[in-house]
Amino acid sequence: MSLVENLRVMIVDDTTTSRMLIRDGLESLGIKNVVQANDGEQALKLMMASPVHLVISDFNMPKLDGLQLLQAIRSYKPTTKTPFIMLTGRSDREILEKGMKLGLNNYITKPFTIPALKKALETVVGRLN
Repeated sequence: MSLVENLRVMIVDDTTTSRMLIRDGLESLGIKNVVQANDGEQALKLMMASPVHLVISDFNMPKLDGLQLLQAIRSYKPTTKTPFIMLTGRSDREILEKGMKLGLNNYITKPFTIPALKKALETVVGRLN
């Protein structure tokens, strides 16, 4: 089986449309094993129950924002090394710097393109095809 067939990705975003767009983008790249969470709190519960290979998370969300989710994932031993890509409409340098200190692997700005999504993924997990 190829990487894209095995890769299990979690999308975390409080906006249904954004989750659908990201899922559609992943599916166009061949990634079909996708889990979705409405916010950081739900994502953390899902990660503790059944960890994924990669998290793509929005920054601005209720309950736990993207940085808080990243910090929680890094603090939980079974998920401490799970690759994490932040998706944000704000290219705020301070957010990215905090994310990098917490172990952020990459980021994508909204609105994103499929080539940008692919490039961000390949930077973290290697060639998809």
